[in-house]
Parts: sequence; C-alpha cells; structure tokens
Amino acid sequence: MTPTPTATLVARDWAEIQERMLVPLYEAVYDRLEVGPGDRLLGLDCGAGLALLLAAARGAAATGVEADPARRALARERLLEVLAAPPSASSPPRPFDALLAFSPAPAALASALPAVRRGGAVVLADWGPAERCTVPSVLGGGPAPGDLDAVVERSGLRPDGSGRVFCPFGYADVDSAVRGLLSTGLYDGASDAALAEKELAEALHPFERSDGAVWLPNIFRYVIARVA
Repeated sequence: MTPTPTATLVARDWAEIQERMLVPLYEAVYDRLEVGPGDRLLGLDCGAGLALLLAAARGAAATGVEADPARRALARERLLEVLAAPPSASSPPRPFDALLAFSPAPAALASALPAVRRGGAVVLADWGPAERCTVPSVLGGGPAPGDLDAVVERSGLRPDGSGRVFCPFGYADVDSAVRGLLSTGLYDGASDAALAEKELAEALHPFERSDGAVWLPNIFRYVIARVA
C-alpha cells in the first residue's frame, strides 16, 4: 500500500516533531532492562523507529512492527527492520528478549507475545496520574491512562516492577505543537479536522512562554512484566 500525501506529511510531523518527546521514557526503560549487545528487542507500534534506533545504539538488535505504511516507510529509510504485523513464534531466528508494547491494542499484544522467550520482558507504558499530565487536559480530558496492571494480569504475565518518567512535550511554537499533537492520531476521529486544529491551538495558548515556545509537562508510567 502506497501512503497518501497527507499520511506522509503526518508521519513526517511525528518523526520530526513528536517522536523525540518520549526519549526519556525509552531511555529509562532501557536502563532498567540493561539493554545491550546481544539483546533482541521487538517494538510494537514503533512509528518511525526512534525507540529502535536508541536500542541499536546500545548494541541491541531491534525489530519493529508498524501498521501505518507511511511511518513504516520512514523507519525503513532509517535502515531499520520494520514489519507490517507481529512475527509468528517460529519466524525469528530465536525468540526476542524483550517486547516494547507502549499502549498496545490487546490483539496486537496477544499476537506478539509468542515471539518473546520465556522469562523475557514485556514493557507497557501509558500516561501517569491526571494531575501530573498536561497533555490530556489540553486534549479536552483525554486520553485517560489505561490500567497497565490489569493488562499484565489479563495477558498471563508476571509483574516485575514499574516506574515513572518525566516526559515534557516542548515545542518551538504553537504551530509545531499543533502539528506534533495531531500526528499522534488522537484527533483522527474528529468530524471537522479544521475545527479540531483551531480548538487545539487555542487550548495551547495558556502554555505558551514569552519566547513563543510551548511547554507541556507530563509523567508517564511504565510497567515491566515477564513471560511465564
């Protein structure tokens, strides 16, 4: 499937503006797991692949899964191995050591788990406490944090710790903030895209600094579990 021009522009906004906002989360998880040479990681919904690049910089072999063809194309431009769907249990040379499944769809998580070795790590992440997150309030009360512990239990995984990470979303100006936040897909269901963009820009003005930059502090929570 060839990405549409609009989809390609949105994917580039994600890669060039928004994706880096989650670097503190990725690095905290990699530190916690002591990711390094010889580790094999599988990243669900990997976008343009920045999390994979950070893992590769530590010496790990990272493979991504991304359903969106525009984002998948950008990740492949970075010379990353990115699949359209999770691999089967028999397809990798050996099982993966860790699965990065930040806010995954239940079906995607279930389909990817068989490719992870027994005892391998599964990392889930989502928004932290509402009072510590600015972005959900800017977006009109959503998205609400998911119950990561319930996901671990439903998936038959063994809990193995959790943590919180400060992930501020900082933008050069309101226009960049609007483009970055729209690239997350959180407004994809809006019936009037132009109106949604206008309302988002207005909601961001209280977070503008004197130099025009926009600063949105957030806390993310991650949970580590193990495949039984």
